Amino acid sequence: MRRITVLGVGYVGLVTGACFADLGNQVICLDVIPEKIEKLKRGELPIYEPGLEEMVQRNAAAGRLAFTTSYAEAIPNAEFIFVAVGTPSGVDGEADLKYIRSAVENIAAHLTNYTIIVNRSTVPVGTGDSTAQTLIERGKKQGIDFQVVSNPEFTREGSAIYDFLNPDRVVLGSVDPKAAEAVADLYRVFTKNLMITDLRTAEMIKYASNAFLAMKISFINEIASICEKLGADVQQVAAGMGQDQRIGAAFLNAGLGFGGSCFPKDVKALTYMAEVNGLHPQLLRAVMDINRDQRRRVIVHLRQSLGTLRGKTVGLLGLAFKPNTDDIREAAAIDLAHMLSTEGAHLRAYDPVAMENAHRILDGVTFCSDAYQVAAGADAVILVTEWNEFKQLDMPRLFNSMRRKVFLDGRNVYDPLEMQAHGFEYRGVGRPLNAPNGELVRAPEREAMPVA
Repeated sequence: MRRITVLGVGYVGLVTGACFADLGNQVICLDVIPEKIEKLKRGELPIYEPGLEEMVQRNAAAGRLAFTTSYAEAIPNAEFIFVAVGTPSGVDGEADLKYIRSAVENIAAHLTNYTIIVNRSTVPVGTGDSTAQTLIERGKKQGIDFQVVSNPEFTREGSAIYDFLNPDRVVLGSVDPKAAEAVADLYRVFTKNLMITDLRTAEMIKYASNAFLAMKISFINEIASICEKLGADVQQVAAGMGQDQRIGAAFLNAGLGFGGSCFPKDVKALTYMAEVNGLHPQLLRAVMDINRDQRRRVIVHLRQSLGTLRGKTVGLLGLAFKPNTDDIREAAAIDLAHMLSTEGAHLRAYDPVAMENAHRILDGVTFCSDAYQVAAGADAVILVTEWNEFKQLDMPRLFNSMRRKVFLDGRNVYDPLEMQAHGFEYRGVGRPLNAPNGELVRAPEREAMPVA
């Protein structure tokens, strides 16, 4: 049993704390927002993540997992302090490190014994060095020893517990091999694929990994746009590409682009780091440009089908940036809602878990109880988030309730031929209804691919 403190109770911090507690460690999670901590003490989660609520409640009841707002309570007896606070984008795309700086200063003020500070947050290259320097400067009077280890996370929202317990790899960076090995011992029950490197390389691995995955998504979306013009089916193209072991099938789902708290923020931050060091990251810029264009193309398609959007009723199926989460950060639905509102459209929306979060930032949207209420009297419906409950909708019922019969499938869930047979004016992403010879195209059955 090790004594572990986790700073931050967002997706990364809460999953980290709960999973380590589930292994029998003594874990205390700290957050400076009292409302979050009070909810957790009552067994209520501030976020939605499948399986996490039960894990938190079980370990809290067993006395292995506690919550506090007090650094004086959380820091002094810890052997490991995992920093998992937010690093939002700044004005120019740079990572805003104000929460990191505050956490490090509070750590320095409360250290009483040798402690390993583990940076779990996604931070610019060089942050580990500056963290160590701050701790040295603030901790001189106490004479407290410490080490800093970078431990970037690679968990996906919606499957974070599985990813934590079954990691592809664990990356650790430090100037002190012994400190890195001590953190590695915490993970050896999960995997033998442990990579120990220096601080800056570990920090860069995180950014490079996320940027590459974002690039794959933007690449297939660029191909989808070309497919639409040339009469090819991007789903078949992706399936053919994915069978090449050098490419792989993951993240080759054409759609409305990536969102969430990681990919957009990390690509922007890496772009900024390159630019301020005199480089020209054209590929990274293109990744973001293509992602923005995917949302704008929806508006173009709607105009082609409906003419002016002013006064038209448009329904959004899904608000979260991906299924199995309530996270709406950089979500396609939020961008679409703003653009459609600007065009004068009336909006309806439904999501199984994200409506409370969306309600806080979207004005003038009618939130509905299910997909059929969204469609009732609508001129167009856009499938934005591929929740399972949207994959087998009663299409005759949906069709009969709509005023106009425009269905935009932003995640290529439905078969174009079947949707046309139901009477819809259907449009997928990179999936033309008609081949160049005029014959109707039917997409083949394929296995689901992982999504960002």
